Amino acid sequence: MIDPKFPELTNVQVEKLKNYGEIEFYKEPTVVLDFGDQHYDFFVVLTGGIRIIDPDKKDENIAIHTRHQFSGSSSILSHRTVGVCGETLANTQLIRISPENLKSAIAKFSDISDVLLNAFLLREDALKNNVQGIKLIGSEHSNETYAIRDFMDKNDIWYNFIDSDKEDGLVQLLETFNLKESDLPVLINSQNEISVRPSIDKIGMCTGVRLQLDDDIYDVLVVGAGPAGLAASVYAASEGLKVLTIDSNSPGGQAGKSSKIENYLGFPTGISGRDLANNGYIQAQKFGCTISVPHRVEGIVRKDGYYEVNSNNTSILKAKTVIAATGAAYRRLPLEGIEKFEGSGVYYSATSMHANMCKNSEIGIVGGGNSAGQAALFLASHAHKVYVIIRNEDIGAKMSDYLVQRIFACDNIEVLPGSNVVKVEGDTYLEKVEIKQNETLVQNNINYLFTFVGAKPCTEWLDNIIDTDAKGFVHTGLTICDNALNGESVFNHRKPYTFETSLPGLFAVGDVRSGSVKRVASAVGEGSIVVSDIHKFLALETEAKII
Repeated sequence: MIDPKFPELTNVQVEKLKNYGEIEFYKEPTVVLDFGDQHYDFFVVLTGGIRIIDPDKKDENIAIHTRHQFSGSSSILSHRTVGVCGETLANTQLIRISPENLKSAIAKFSDISDVLLNAFLLREDALKNNVQGIKLIGSEHSNETYAIRDFMDKNDIWYNFIDSDKEDGLVQLLETFNLKESDLPVLINSQNEISVRPSIDKIGMCTGVRLQLDDDIYDVLVVGAGPAGLAASVYAASEGLKVLTIDSNSPGGQAGKSSKIENYLGFPTGISGRDLANNGYIQAQKFGCTISVPHRVEGIVRKDGYYEVNSNNTSILKAKTVIAATGAAYRRLPLEGIEKFEGSGVYYSATSMHANMCKNSEIGIVGGGNSAGQAALFLASHAHKVYVIIRNEDIGAKMSDYLVQRIFACDNIEVLPGSNVVKVEGDTYLEKVEIKQNETLVQNNINYLFTFVGAKPCTEWLDNIIDTDAKGFVHTGLTICDNALNGESVFNHRKPYTFETSLPGLFAVGDVRSGSVKRVASAVGEGSIVVSDIHKFLALETEAKII
């Protein structure tokens, strides 16, 4: 039986791909893929083979690609660094295809696209579970270490975490590299190159997650890569528009933090938010969308018929239209000193990394929405005890019924209605949580507190330049106040499109939009529909220039 991770292309498919690359012959074993390469090519084997090697276990083969099999994983579509090595066997003949030409072939031939993308996704899952990749040394209780782990985890960057609080002999190990514990966290790659206390931006650059962006004027700039932003990216790119998508942290938005989404159409057994985001991320790049992370937008101005967007770590980005898909973030609990514990006991998402951290511990979940319910059920399979802390007396007031039923059926989940967290305590990390339940104070030995309350729109970058509601969510279409349109002459001739803001060509979709339904399905729907508005806008702009 053929392993679906290593399928063989048909003779017809190989002949098609020959038109997109060059045929090369290697008499002696030669490295054609090297660990850490950001820009690497795709290979199809004609004769001989390619050994795929874990750089930490050079005597072991992960796989050997033989006749009509091919190299690569989904990282080749996004310019991420390659996590393995590839060496030809003796007397090997290959087709070498650049990533740009590979994307052209994928766009043109659906049969080749299906085979390659299915194998790429399967390989990515298998490799990240078996290849160690980058080593990260740091304390599990360090906010700085947590920020790096969170970024790498959510962006599917392969790494092996070594907890300095538990690792015997770590001091001696550090001394061999002339390092001290105060230098932590430290990243070490397979070439033993060391990076002391690296910034998130630097990690993005060295792993290929963040790209060196050009000075082009894009048709569409999507700010935010949650479900709405990714859907807009897929549909706009698939319809031939030049699209750039950026995000301040990682693809997926709030949905990407969900351990399991079970009420999204087409996934009867559910899908994790991370898998849904990763699939959308790859799908958008398949159609030619450029995605780069992390970029925090700090301002936007309209100039000479296009928008200029100012990001914290790149040159000015230019686009004919902009989609605001920055969503909403959970608010910090109004407690003294809570910021000290963010990343060392207080968290705003619940992923597999968090589940491993809180094994056999007592944890608290603050919130009564679906995200809180999903987190409680997911973490309950790892934690000793889970307390769901809600202000309402009825947990079913804001949570889907299927989640409520499962929570009540779970032996180690206890719902605390009419409750609030009133105090958090600890030295360097969270050690105790004080809860007030119906005027009674209860102190729990909760070491991990997950909060999913009070969504706040991420609109700081818009700096009050567009019309919003009282809470800061963006008005679009007919909900825009009339006086907000007075300064825009274009709106004297037409009404704003459905998802257009009070500035022409600036659109808003998903959770950031006033009146939106805070569900993944509706965000995806808005992200797909907004592209029709963009086509109308671009057509009118073109017509105006001709006249």
